[in-house]
Amino acid sequence: MGGFPEDKEGKTIQTGFAHKAVLGVADKVIEAVKKGDIRHFFLIGGCDGIKSERSYYTELAKAIPDDCVILTLACGKYRFNHLDFGTIGELPRLMDVGQCNDAYSAVQIALALAKAFDCDVNDLPLSLILSWYEQKAVCILLSLLYLGIKDIRLGPSLPAFVSPNVLEVLVENFDIKPISTVEEDLKAILG
Repeated sequence: MGGFPEDKEGKTIQTGFAHKAVLGVADKVIEAVKKGDIRHFFLIGGCDGIKSERSYYTELAKAIPDDCVILTLACGKYRFNHLDFGTIGELPRLMDVGQCNDAYSAVQIALALAKAFDCDVNDLPLSLILSWYEQKAVCILLSLLYLGIKDIRLGPSLPAFVSPNVLEVLVENFDIKPISTVEEDLKAILG
């Protein structure tokens, strides 16, 4: 058997940016933010799925400006982590924080950045855009809400448990919002 005619030459994907790895280069990250080389951080996290609306996350990653870092969390990254996003100085623009179970690392990175800049996590140039697909995502979302994280974008559809009354509470207390279009969301986030 000759294999698949569309086989392509292998490619490596850089991974392993859990909180210990990122905090190991915290000085470079902080310096890049202070110099204006890094304008914003986008954490694109959540689960993959078969719905065609999930292409939003790939299109978002492609549209994020070159002076922004993309952090990934969970399996949704497999739709775009093979793309070359380049670097900002010595730092890769795409940093994979891990799977759903590694959400702790993303929180530790955010807390360390907040401490370094003497601010609250909600004051960081950080946006969380989460992809809802299964129950594990609920645990992560509830953990983020418990920590007081606000302004989370969630999609492509809201979880079934989000009734109109629950949505009202989430919007009122946590400024949670559904994703819209890549262009509208980037404009709202970056101005």
